[in-house]
Amino acid sequence: MDYKELAELLFPHIVTTREDMEKRFPERDLPNRADLPNRANVTRIGPSPTGFVHLGNLYNAIIAERLAHQSGGVFYLRIEDTDNKREVPGAVSTVIQSMAYFGVNFDEGAVADGDHGAYGPYRQRQRKDIYQTFAKWLVQQGKAYPCFLSEEEVSAIRDEQNEKKEDIGIYGKYAEKNRNLTMDEIKEKIGCGEKWVLRFKGSLNSDYIAVEDAIRGKLEMPRNFHDFILLKSDGIPTYHFAHVVDDHLMRSTHVIRGEEWIPSLPIHIELFNEFGWEHPIYCHTATLMKLEGNSKRKLSKRKDPELALSFYQEEGISQDAVWEFLLMILNSNFEEWRIANPFSDYREFSFTLEKMSNSGALVDLDKLRDVSKNVISRMDANEVYEKWFQWCCKYNEEYAALLTKYKDRTIAALKVGRGGEKPRRDIETWKQACQFMSFYYDEKFEIVDTMPEECDENLVRDFFKRYLERIDYNDDSTAWFQKVKELTEEFGFAVKPKDYKKDPSAYKGSIVHVTNMLRVALTGRSNAPDIWDVTHVLGEEMAKERISKWC
Repeated sequence: MDYKELAELLFPHIVTTREDMEKRFPERDLPNRADLPNRANVTRIGPSPTGFVHLGNLYNAIIAERLAHQSGGVFYLRIEDTDNKREVPGAVSTVIQSMAYFGVNFDEGAVADGDHGAYGPYRQRQRKDIYQTFAKWLVQQGKAYPCFLSEEEVSAIRDEQNEKKEDIGIYGKYAEKNRNLTMDEIKEKIGCGEKWVLRFKGSLNSDYIAVEDAIRGKLEMPRNFHDFILLKSDGIPTYHFAHVVDDHLMRSTHVIRGEEWIPSLPIHIELFNEFGWEHPIYCHTATLMKLEGNSKRKLSKRKDPELALSFYQEEGISQDAVWEFLLMILNSNFEEWRIANPFSDYREFSFTLEKMSNSGALVDLDKLRDVSKNVISRMDANEVYEKWFQWCCKYNEEYAALLTKYKDRTIAALKVGRGGEKPRRDIETWKQACQFMSFYYDEKFEIVDTMPEECDENLVRDFFKRYLERIDYNDDSTAWFQKVKELTEEFGFAVKPKDYKKDPSAYKGSIVHVTNMLRVALTGRSNAPDIWDVTHVLGEEMAKERISKWC
């Protein structure tokens, strides 16, 4: 077989060579960082435009972003759209917008209206001629051939292999017919319009490969022996071929992807070796899991809404909280770092692959919400207002209008209990903030909790009458609380809760029950921020009006 003639027959339109491509995409000129022990890293994420952007995409994006930006390298977005059957219109914009929402910043790659960067195109379907240049070279070397097996023939082979309990695929005797076609036979089939795919010539052997995974250590597995597909019948590459060509030409130093790709590693290593290229450092991440009963299971697109990134956006979970939560999953020492650096930006944390686990990563929403409370409690009132307002503009227009109308009151309310070593942790999501902060607005105010059972209707009425007579809105918090204690004692309640606990029969209740009365009257609930602070956020008129309704 004259392989050069075959290459021209299959790819007559390809006039570029692999040398041309090396010149077009040269080694990157990356800065040398004297403060770092290793080279600058080039990383990427390569989502498929299926319209579903999931937590795993963000999980891997954070790893890639940290590796690149901590080392002074480059982080880029590549759209892996080789499977046009699964592509959803507008999906690329969804990917870009989702990553932007969560603060994942790319240095180059696909953007909403095209590409940004010198190593594009960054959409694989636009790189067809690049792949075919390297496919043509493989044919010239006698390492690839056209295969005319129909879908029915491939299905029949698969059935036979299943029956014989053999490996599924095209190899050995199952590949011989097409491997051994003569040039005349190939020309005749092409002339008759028969469709073909380009297959790599695997070799049956008992060798093993060993690859050092940056997360899992040494991986050993049998070498590839399949005649896997390089180009589909439309001339578009498979993921296997496109990944190898793109990560070489785009000069990726690390490939971060899920552990489900480990079985494909022999194919990728074989292609890198065939081209004589150094393969990137592979980092196969753990599967995202959730706890169900006493066991873990993989997060499911069908069962678990929290797998979709849209879930976190719609729930109003702070993007900073999602980052911190994922860093906590990714690196075992993040929690310890956060305790030691409570007010530092999480990007100051030194992420490392060495601290990553190779077992299932547990996504615990209760833990995430707790992290979110901490994250929001560290923000100042203006930042909380702006981020809450931005969320409301998209997901709750009614509240966006309230926040606009009562901006000063809202910021004052958000300052209550904020600051200091132990700030209040009342807000966990922007969605929940609409419920928690509702008592600051008459339009949303409602009584949620009942008065303490120690306080009957008559006592409540009499207490609030005297409270309105006694309290001066201009009193500072100390003077105000002194008057509350006096009223507490006058109505037969213990000023010190421990006194009531010691001898409950001697009192109607304690000051706790009295202050809970005030909380319910002013906020509609028994669990609320400091009463004096709330009163002064509401204003004298609104506070007196709410209390008067109980008299």
